[in-house]
Amino acid sequence: MDKKINKFLYWTPRILGILFVLFLLLFSLDVFDMGLSGWQIIVGLFMHNIPALILLIVLIISWKHEIVGGVIFILAGLLYILILVTGPNFEWYMLSWSVTIAGPAFLTGILFLVNWYKKKNHSQ
Repeated sequence: MDKKINKFLYWTPRILGILFVLFLLLFSLDVFDMGLSGWQIIVGLFMHNIPALILLIVLIISWKHEIVGGVIFILAGLLYILILVTGPNFEWYMLSWSVTIAGPAFLTGILFLVNWYKKKNHSQ
């Protein structure tokens, strides 16, 4: 049973991280509806995908170093909420929207931290 839990804790944050990055990449598809030229679309896609690309790099590092993924994914969720709250058009009901982006980031980060903590304590 313990082996199943360890496999679950190992794979779940990694799979959630991949799905989360893919989810963030979907937000860049609105560039195609703007009637832009080819180069403008490429630049727009790159600009929209900078957060997803950063998290992809973090996910690759986190594959071996779970502490990195735990901290950065949680910080990414907090940063998103901070940007949302400090935005010029912020309304309080928008905090419920943050659950769709910050929630998976928090969950992924927490699972990475739990896996890191279990590995650290198991090796002692």
